[in-house]
Order: sequence, then structure tokens, then C-alpha cells
Amino acid sequence: METPITVKRAAIVLTMLSVVLGAGTIAFEQELHEGWLRSFYRAVATASLAGLDTAPQGTAAILTTMALFLAGVAIFGYVASVIVEVIARDVLTGVLVERRRRRAIEALHDHFIICGYGRVGRRVAEEFRRSGIRYVVLDFSEYAIAAAEADNELLVRGNGTEDEDLLSAGLMRARGLVAATDDDADNLYISLSARAARPDLLIVARGSDEEAMKKLKLAGADRVVMPFAIAGRVMASLVAKPQVAAFLDIESGGADPDFLFDPIDFSAAGRTIGELRVHDETGAAIIAVQKRGGELETKPSKDLALEPGDVLVGVGTADEIRALEEMFGVREPVGS
Repeated sequence: METPITVKRAAIVLTMLSVVLGAGTIAFEQELHEGWLRSFYRAVATASLAGLDTAPQGTAAILTTMALFLAGVAIFGYVASVIVEVIARDVLTGVLVERRRRRAIEALHDHFIICGYGRVGRRVAEEFRRSGIRYVVLDFSEYAIAAAEADNELLVRGNGTEDEDLLSAGLMRARGLVAATDDDADNLYISLSARAARPDLLIVARGSDEEAMKKLKLAGADRVVMPFAIAGRVMASLVAKPQVAAFLDIESGGADPDFLFDPIDFSAAGRTIGELRVHDETGAAIIAVQKRGGELETKPSKDLALEPGDVLVGVGTADEIRALEEMFGVREPVGS
């Protein structure tokens, strides 16, 4: 929408300038008989407000000079107004966009903060978008900012290691934080700062190796993910144990992006997994149970008794997970 307006106004200016210079050249030639080139030169010098060192002879020539001078003032004034309008519009547009972005971030509650919008951070954001989870991106590199803006992300330009930038991303209202930068030291500082400000915050951090994982957990990270280690294990398993390839594809999102895992808080007591008939009712399957004491049952039997505070890990399609959540009265999907 901007280009046609600019071209139209440029055409108006060129037309006005051509008319003024053409009329001035003809008038000076008729009045002063100096030749077409000198007449054109006099018209250009007058209309451009440069002026000449000699005054024209004759009343008609003086009146023509004055008319060209005023026309030149009008043309330059019009050009200046167009330039000021374009600059002001760009500035105001940027201010309005920034204000809307800031209001959207300030309105977020129970959201997640993604610190770092590199390859890992972008994948986290992609999964959040697909699951309908609210989040904001925090990064300072030009490449990451360009990528976030291209993806229309809610973006805070800043560094996750700075407390002020974390607060700008809504740290005090957030549900969790993902430290996804490619630098272990930055992820450590991010985890430390976030944990100090929010002892109850869920923090998941990216680490490069076992040593980094230990330090990140000491700094306050609840979970540490090592992408290279996970990738290595998956690739080795695919080669050494091809029979588990389908499961690994599902778990890593390689085969069916609509096949999801979801934890469900269990509140009813005195029932077993078999009595719930989860698969018959929803189509989803319970593949693990985390007891309220922290123990994890990775192969729960149908006779396993459930207690309030237990967490069921269900797997299924998006519709099956939704039915599972409705079955247990989850008003808002866990993690959303």
C-alpha cells in the first residue's frame, strides 16, 4: 500500500517541476531573448532557489522570476511535507506496533518464556503453537530477532541473563521457562536468575553434556535436556534396534505430529487403572504413572491402585488426549 502512494506523489512533484521549468524557459526566452539554454539555466536557478548574480531586465522578466521563485518554494515545501509525513508515519507505526506488542505481553498469565530462539528454541515454539500454549520469546541476536519477527512471535528484545529482561517477559506471571540458548553458561545464569526470582517456577534448560546438566540442576533447573545426547541415543537405537523405530519416531515427533503425550493429575482415590477403562472410553493409553511420592511406574499394571496426587502419562492423538482430559475433568490442558 505504501509504494503506489509514494510513486504517485513523486509523479506529482516531477510534473509540477517540469511545468514550472518549461513555462519559465519559454517565458525567459520570449522576454530576454538569451537563447534556450541560458533561458533554461535561468529557470532552473530561479526555481531551485539558487538565484542568479544578475537581475533580469524588464518588468515581465522580473515578474517571471518572482513567479518561478514562489513556485519553487511551493514545490520544495510539498516535497518536505511528503518526507516528513513518511518519516512520521514510519515512526508512529513502529511505536504503535511496539505498544501493541507490549500490551499483549503484559496481558499474558501462566505462560512460558523461551530464552533463545535458535534451532531448539524455534522447535519449542513450534510445539507450543501446535498445543495452544501461550509463550513469549526472549532473545537479543539479530538473526534470532529476524526469525522471531518473521514467525510473528511475541518477542522481547533482550538477554535472559538480565533480570530486567526476564521481568519484561513476564517472569513474575509465568508458569515456566525454557532456557534454550546454545551456551551452557547463559542457560546456567538464566536458570539461576529465574529460580531466585521465582522459586515455584518450572524451569527446563538445554545442556551440552553431563557436567553442564549437573550445574544447571544446581542452578535451579527442574529438567535438563541434552539434544546431542538424545539424538545420539535415538540414532544408535534406530540402527541397533530397528523394531523400536516406530515408537522413537512417535516420541520424537518424526512420524505423526498429532500423536501426543500428556500428563494428567489424578484426584479420585480407590480405583485401579483397569477400572478406569481409559482406552475403551477415550482411545488413549496410560503408559506411565508417577506416584505422589515421586516413584515412576513405567509399565503400570491394570491392578495398580491410584491415589490423589498421582500423575498419569497418557498417549494418543489430539482428539484422544482431549477426551482423556475431559474424562478426568481437566479444565485446561496440562502444560497449556
